[in-house]
Amino acid sequence: PSLPGCISQGKTREAALKNIKEAINCYVHSLEEDNLPIPKEKFEVSVVVV
Repeated sequence: PSLPGCISQGKTREAALKNIKEAINCYVHSLEEDNLPIPKEKFEVSVVVV
């Protein structure tokens, strides 16, 4: 929610986490290059056990 449109995926949890870190870095870098504000963090964490 903090970075609209910034998404990623991976075949494993580890790959997905690696990929999203890269996506976030690219997203923020693009904002900085365009002199746009970096959005404030806003998130909610929920743990669901099935």
